[in-house]
Amino acid sequence: MTGEAAVNVDERSAVRESIYGKHVRSADVALTGVIYGCTAISLLLLVGILGYTFVRGIPHVTWSFLSTASSATKGTVGILGNIINTLYIVVITLLIATPLGVGSAIYLNEYAKPGKVVRVIEFTTETLSGIPSIIFGLFGMVFFGNTLGLGYSILTGALTLTLMILPLITRTTQEALKTVPDSYRHGALGIGATKWYMIRTILLPSAMPGIITGVILAIGRIVGESAALLFTAGSGYYLPKNLLTKMFESGGTLTIQLYLFMQKAKYNEAFGVAVVLLVIVLGINGLAKYLSHRFNVETR
Repeated sequence: MTGEAAVNVDERSAVRESIYGKHVRSADVALTGVIYGCTAISLLLLVGILGYTFVRGIPHVTWSFLSTASSATKGTVGILGNIINTLYIVVITLLIATPLGVGSAIYLNEYAKPGKVVRVIEFTTETLSGIPSIIFGLFGMVFFGNTLGLGYSILTGALTLTLMILPLITRTTQEALKTVPDSYRHGALGIGATKWYMIRTILLPSAMPGIITGVILAIGRIVGESAALLFTAGSGYYLPKNLLTKMFESGGTLTIQLYLFMQKAKYNEAFGVAVVLLVIVLGINGLAKYLSHRFNVETR
């Protein structure tokens, strides 16, 4: 028994003296502490920004502020016109960009042969996603506004934002399609299904969570964009008299109105708009998580 006890003591000592006991475990503890520290800093920043904005802005978010448009004659200060303009731009942009982005991703991933052309297209897409938004705004003003004669209008802003979010939707959809196992493709084609039928009934439903996430992230970028829209959509805040002709009129979004309030030193109203924007962004993120879970084939 004494010999066995001595052997056990020696083994425990060897473990303590090993590299694992000396170095790896202490490094793991240090790195874990760093990770938790970074997480805590991120959470504190988020809570600080949200808390300060909500404390400053919530008292000024009233029903009158949300349901009326600014008017010097009536003496009202409201953002209803800006909310409607934002919805207009989101809907028009998605109607144009989503089919183009999803269709481009399907072609690149399922039809195009891997080679130099595909690599060039992917490189171009990634480059477009990194161009500053102010440059998109300058191009949109010159091409859509002046050359095509659309002027400062919601349609000009929507076409400009289409160029901005198209790479995001394309790359997100492409990555979502790549996550679908090849066995799905081979199985469908093996039983005689056409390629388009296989894409429509198998690939797209399987990749739907990723596609929806990309679209909702694009909505978040549209809602938060200001530089490009300042050059293209203008800053009009009036309520639409005709829903169809409104897209050809100037229309400032919530971010543009926030900028104008800050420029005029109306800080209370600016924080009120900031609260509305934060609520919209938080709602978009929550909707993205819900829809990703809802359309996930595996969870269903």
